[in-house]
This record gives sequence, structure tokens and C-alpha cells, in this order.
Amino acid sequence: MTPRTSGRTATALALTATLGLAACGGGGGQEAAAPGDGEIVVGITADPTQMLPWTVTSKQAIQVLSQVYSTLLDTDEQSVPVAGLAELPEVSEDGLTYTFALTEGVTFSDGSALDSEDVKATFETIMDPESNASSASYFGSVDTVEAPDPQTVVVTLSRPDASFPAGLTGVNTAIVPSDVDTAELETTPVGSGPYVWSERTPNESITLTRNEDYFAGDVGAAEVVFRVIPEEQSMVSALRTGSVDVAIFENPVTARTAATGDVTSTTVDSLSYHVLQLRAASPALEDVSSRLAIQCALDRQGIVDTAALGAGEVTGPITSPEYRSDPTAAPCAERDLDRAREYLAEAGTPDGFSLDLMTSQGLYSTAVDEAQAIQAQLGEVGIDVNVQSLDSSAYVDRWLAGDFDAAVALNGGSTDPNTMYARYFTSDGSFNEVAGYSSDTLDELFAQGIETTDPAERQQIYSQVSSELVDNAAWVWLFTPQLFLVTGPGVEGVEARTDASLSRLWTATTG
Repeated sequence: MTPRTSGRTATALALTATLGLAACGGGGGQEAAAPGDGEIVVGITADPTQMLPWTVTSKQAIQVLSQVYSTLLDTDEQSVPVAGLAELPEVSEDGLTYTFALTEGVTFSDGSALDSEDVKATFETIMDPESNASSASYFGSVDTVEAPDPQTVVVTLSRPDASFPAGLTGVNTAIVPSDVDTAELETTPVGSGPYVWSERTPNESITLTRNEDYFAGDVGAAEVVFRVIPEEQSMVSALRTGSVDVAIFENPVTARTAATGDVTSTTVDSLSYHVLQLRAASPALEDVSSRLAIQCALDRQGIVDTAALGAGEVTGPITSPEYRSDPTAAPCAERDLDRAREYLAEAGTPDGFSLDLMTSQGLYSTAVDEAQAIQAQLGEVGIDVNVQSLDSSAYVDRWLAGDFDAAVALNGGSTDPNTMYARYFTSDGSFNEVAGYSSDTLDELFAQGIETTDPAERQQIYSQVSSELVDNAAWVWLFTPQLFLVTGPGVEGVEARTDASLSRLWTATTG
């Protein structure tokens, strides 16, 4: 098969011009390499345990599922929307009706046809509160989803939502077959992506095989194997010996160490952000002055320099390029221990207080170092931090349950601020229990942000969102990382996408 091109209506072009879509998906526009019989081995640091697209949060699970599933819309290398399973939508003049024309002849890996009923069922599952979908907030403005014929999906909104298409490009809204039980998908994913689920050895590897009927083009490698290697130095050795072909590092020294001989390293920018999540819903942090004390006591650049070895940039909440927050526009943008002590006194804890801080082992390399740096810095003002270092599975479970006071986290970004944060910081957001903070002001600002497509107006609104978050120290935003995509000899066509996305891995080949 050869990649198809997308026909764009005038309305769809207008949509492209006014919306920034998340750089979460793959994207068309480039020819895949000629298919071969080779195997590409991707090294990952933790075993992906989340297999339902609408609940997945870990980057390792996203990397795997982006090979197995397809999304209604996609993005290209500049994060511009392109056709995915559907053409770019026709949008009504009032901005309330989106009509999607599905590609004909697409099948799932079980051989069944992918049609509008599958799209409708997927979206309605995500919208069902019982599904606990992380992407439910993306559909907050959706009134109905209809399937008038097998190749047409009509989504009607209750209000204009400029961010709606952005949520349709990532794995969290990937289309699943309507006639396969959820329990089956949790163990054996069934998608329409470039690769087909083959087998899993827990804590060791996941093997995927080429989808010979992939609708978007010829798939380069016959197999992709995700191999679990928790230790970075072991990953480096595997790259050097050729037992791993692709890996992603955050540590620049490790990346340089790996990139010797025929192994190459490419620096990739990121919209993701490292953050100290403070749950205002927790008794220890319910007083805003306690949270502001933490914000003022932290040296964010120091954390970048020590934990990430300088491979990052201090950030505010919004990393979306068009709406990026000013990291200096916050109380104590620079560390101020005197002000931190004043806030502690205002909170009624002049000598400090105790705080449990959750961090992960394996989800990303700098997590424990960040937690230790935070522990040392907060200790200088009397805040006694108890670091709880958990394995990746336990961390994800507690994170999703909101079962923590504070957590060191790496969260995905987006080119649309509403897609980034409405699910966290609106009162009915799908991750609000995780965030632990919302307000009437934020609810109103997020509502305003999706009701206009004017970039200047949206910039003003999201600037207010950013101020509301940092002025109340909802979280403490630390830095956006630099990532390093490392590839071994013989591997060709691995695209260095924003956030080191592997959604276009299907275009790569190996000798």
C-alpha cells in the first residue's frame, strides 16, 4: 500500500490555521521506507502495564500502544493536523458540528472492519464516567456522537470548543473495536495501527509484528520488540552491542556515553514538563501559604543542574509554544528563603512541617534525583520531606488514585493549553482528583478558552490561567527536559519528533 493524501476542505484549512494540535500522534506526509524482514528493538526502562488506550498514562505504555492503535486525526512533524483514520473534519459555521469521513477499507488486527460504529463506541466509552478515561475531559463539550453511515461520524458539541480536535490525535482517543470485550483488550490489544500485538513476557519484553494491511502505508520492519531494561548503563551496553536499536535518554552524559562508534544521539525538544505536584486536597497542603512556602524554597535551576545535569529549561505551567507561560511571572520565580519562612509563619507552621513525597523508579531517569534535590532544598526551611520511592506500577496506581500529598511527575504537554490542563484543573476534569486543585475562576477561564478561536484572545485567557495556577501554587512547575533519541547502526528512518514520540516508528527499517 502507499500512503494516501488528505483532501482538505476550506473549513478544514481554517481549522488548521486557528488551532494548534497536540504533538502526540504520528502524522502523514513522509514515505515509509521499503519494508524488510528486520527487527527493531526499543529499550524501555519500565514494563508497560496499562493496555487500554483511554486509561494509559505512562510514556512506555504510550510508546507501545502508538504502534498498535490508530487515531481519528494525526499530526505531522510540525504538529499540523493531517488525516488519520478520517479526513480533516468539515466544521459547521457555528462551530458545533464536526463531520468526519472515514478511510474505506481499514481493518482491525482481528480482521474486522473499522467503521463509524467503532468510533462512536470508542468515544462514548471515553465519555462514560465508569470508564475512568484520562481523556474524558477532551469530550467535555461533546453532546452527541452519531454514525449515520459506516464511513461517516458526526460529532455535535454543546458549545464551541477550539481545542476539541487536539484531543483526537493521541493514543488516549485511539479507536478500538466495538465488539471486543474490554477485559480482552487489557491483555491483548486489538487495533488498526502499523503493528499487531504478538506476545508479552512480563517485566522482560513485548513483541509486535507488522500489520500487512496497515492503511497508511508500508510498514518498515517485520517486528518491533520493546525490551525492558531498567538500568541506564545496561541500556548503553545493549546499544553498543546491538541488542537494542533505539532508546530515549534524558541524561545528556548517558546519551553521549551511548553515542560512540556507529551509535548516534539526536537532541529533541519537549513540550513535556517535570513538576512537583502538590495536592491542595491533602491536609498537609490545604493552606495556600504552605504551598507558596514550598514554591519559594525551591531553586528550580538548581534542580535542573543537579538532577538533569543542565539538560532542561525552567518552565511555567503552559509549554504550548503559542501560549507559553513566562517562568519568571510567579511568586518567588527565583528562590527566596526569607519569603518561604514568611509563608510558613502565615500558615501557622513557622518551624516547618512534614510532607510525604512520592517518586518513581523506572518511569524516567531523573525522578529520584529530583525528589532528593527537593528534599534537601525544603529541609533548609524546616519542611521535613519523606521521600517514598516506588516501583513504576505502584507509583502509577497511587498517582491515578490521587493517593499522595506530593509527587514528582513528568507529564505530557500539548500545543493546546486546554488539552494540557482542563482535565487536571477544572472541577469536573478527569484528572482533578490527581491534581487536587480547582477553582471557580479556573472553571470560567477554561470555558472561555475553548469558546474562541482568536489566538490573541486565547493567549490572554491562558495567561490568566497560568497566573491563577502559580499564584496559588497549585503545583510547582520545574522544567521542560531535553531528550536524546539514540539509535544503533543499521537503523534508518527513525524520526526525531517532539517529545521523542515513537508514533512514526513504523517508517523505520533495520538492516
